[in-house]
Amino acid sequence: MKFTKMQGCGNDYVYINGFTESLDQERKPEIVRRLSDRHFGVGGDGAIFINPSDEADFEMEMYNADGTRSEMCGNGIRCVAKFVYDKGLTDKTRISVISAGQIKYLDLTVEDGEVSKVRVNMGSPILKPELVPVLLDVATVGDKVVDAPLLVNGQEYRMTCVSMGNPHAVIFTDHVAELDLEAIGPFFEKHACFPNRTNTEFVEVLDRNTVFMRVWERGTGETLACGTGCCATAVAAVLNGLTDTEVTVKLLGGELLIEWDREANLVYMTGPAVTVFEGEIKL
Repeated sequence: MKFTKMQGCGNDYVYINGFTESLDQERKPEIVRRLSDRHFGVGGDGAIFINPSDEADFEMEMYNADGTRSEMCGNGIRCVAKFVYDKGLTDKTRISVISAGQIKYLDLTVEDGEVSKVRVNMGSPILKPELVPVLLDVATVGDKVVDAPLLVNGQEYRMTCVSMGNPHAVIFTDHVAELDLEAIGPFFEKHACFPNRTNTEFVEVLDRNTVFMRVWERGTGETLACGTGCCATAVAAVLNGLTDTEVTVKLLGGELLIEWDREANLVYMTGPAVTVFEGEIKL
C-alpha cells in the first residue's frame, strides 16, 4: 500500500489515497495501529484516509494512533488540502472536506505550485454540556462549562469545555512547560464526566493575543500540536476574558493563528501543511 507522511506543526499522520487504495473496513483499525507505530511502522499520531464524497469535494476518514475513530483534526484537514492539490486531485484553491458528517471549507495558499498554508473555517464552537459532551449538573454550570471545578486524581483543576466537532477540556494554568502530561493526561482523558473521553489542553496565557499550549489527545497521548484544540483554547480564553478574539497559539511543534468571529460565531484556523516523505508498505 502506498502512503504519504505529512505533518502540521508536528502533528503527523499517515495519509492514504482512498481513490486508489482499497482496504477492508474491518481491518482499518489494526492497519492504523501498525502504520502509527513509531518503531515497527511508519510512525504517526494516527492515519487519515482521503476518500471520494457525494456531499463535499473530499472525505477525511480519520483514526487515532490506537485505531479508534476521531471526528475531526485541524492539523490533519490542512494536510488533506495539501495532499489533494499537490497530487492533482483538484485544481481549486477553495475546497470542502467532510469528516464524520461535518463539512469544513478550506482556503489554500499556493506557492510555486504547491500548498504552503491553509485557512480552515472550523465552524461554530459547541458549548452546551450535553453536546460537548461533558456530564456535569446543568443546574450548577448553566448552558456552558466555563471555569468549572474538576477533581482529577485528587487535585482540583478549573476547566472550560468546548467541542469543535470533538470534545476538549481546556485548563488554564501556570508553568505549562513543566507539567508531566504522561502522568496526568490519562486521568483527564478517561475521567467519568467525559462519556466519549476528551482531549485536554493545558494553556498558559502570555498576553492578550498569545498563549502557549500543550495537549493530551485521546487515543494518542501528548502530541506536538492539535488544531481543534487550538480552536477550543482560543474560544475558552475569550470566554474567560483572558485574550482577544484573535490569538496566536504557540505549540511544541509550531504556531497556529486562531480567529473567533463572534458575530458570525465561526472559528478560523490558519497554519502550515508539510509533506515529509512518501513510501510503500506491505500489509
